[in-house]
Amino acid sequence: MSDAFVFDTRAPGVQSDPYPAFRRLREEDPAHWSPALKGWVLTRYVDVKTCMTDERYSADRISPFRDSLSEGERARIPDLLRDLGYWMVFNDPPLHTRLRGLANQAFTSRAVERLAPRVEEIVDDLIDRFVESGETDLIADFAFPLPVMVIALMMGVPLDDMEQFKTWSDDLATFVGSAQMTPDKRARAQSAVQALEGLFRDLFAQRRKAPGEDLISGLIAASDEEGGLSDEQLLATCVLLLFAGHETTMNLIGNGFYHFSRHPEVLAKLAQNPGLAAGAVEEILRYDGPGLALTRGPAEPISLHGKTMQPGQRVFAMVAAANRDETEFPEAETIDIERADNRHLTFGHGIHFCLGAPLARLEARIAFPVLARRLGPLEPRGPEPQWVDSLTFRGVRSLRLGFAPASVRGAA
Repeated sequence: MSDAFVFDTRAPGVQSDPYPAFRRLREEDPAHWSPALKGWVLTRYVDVKTCMTDERYSADRISPFRDSLSEGERARIPDLLRDLGYWMVFNDPPLHTRLRGLANQAFTSRAVERLAPRVEEIVDDLIDRFVESGETDLIADFAFPLPVMVIALMMGVPLDDMEQFKTWSDDLATFVGSAQMTPDKRARAQSAVQALEGLFRDLFAQRRKAPGEDLISGLIAASDEEGGLSDEQLLATCVLLLFAGHETTMNLIGNGFYHFSRHPEVLAKLAQNPGLAAGAVEEILRYDGPGLALTRGPAEPISLHGKTMQPGQRVFAMVAAANRDETEFPEAETIDIERADNRHLTFGHGIHFCLGAPLARLEARIAFPVLARRLGPLEPRGPEPQWVDSLTFRGVRSLRLGFAPASVRGAA
């Protein structure tokens, strides 16, 4: 590879379509040092999967960041540092094991599956609100409110002001997602964490007096047992679940219908055969899923493809690149909703496999065929969507689409 090539998400066209750069890196420089990212970029399937399971790669992003700050800088974002320091996704065993184990007790597959009828109702209700207009911003009208309403229902969180929650979530995402063009991301994320922790403190007081059947009550019950979570850990876990419980699904739906609107033959196949919904969800997760990368740090020197990654450096395991590795996925650049043996890495692998994967799959599996049937062929409207400024998340900020409602198509 030419020494002039540097992977940089700020380069023209890379944020909207990083896949040509990923393909070049996979072929020519699979362990790439990017001065722009100040870290290593891994793009081959086998290397990304290994990064998810090899104990030499640490998930702790917060301690090195905190240690790099001055005392004054740490004093400006104390709640953010404390809260994220307890997120299970940023911890290694043994703390990760304890945090994950207790969350698993409340976040069960049974609890997820019994939400299916309610998810179906929410999906239809949201579509009812805009379907007759023949146009939508699918992110604002559907992809954002659906998972927020579902995770709030599951957790027992009232959402009296959904737009306020979106602001908090977006501000937290700028920091967690390593935004490259948001200079005030630390201050915004600090304010968001303070607001979300205030919300949960009030809910904890209510649930301790009158427990319910919701996720918060379950976590409180688990944390009150011997060896459970401290109040700070419980707060951080709830902030993580509320945040992560909608971000992934929002981007999964948005990315899916961004591509369906540009591949009408795929959308038509899904509309005609709703039984393909599960396969369609898995293929969008692979083809252009909601996760761009996961970040790790070498706990010891690691040699790979003739390079040595050192402790203190960052490693960006590009999940999106791995999911288009031709050695693992034949015709990887093609959307095939009937693809067999789709072993994508979007939800991770090993001990950090996404806790909310069953919920995201359930929501998208219900939403995809209903949207395909009720909206029909889609026409992209307005300028090309902007993709979020992130090294971790992948999604569009808005998605304007035109369509002919099913009632109109039926009359015609």
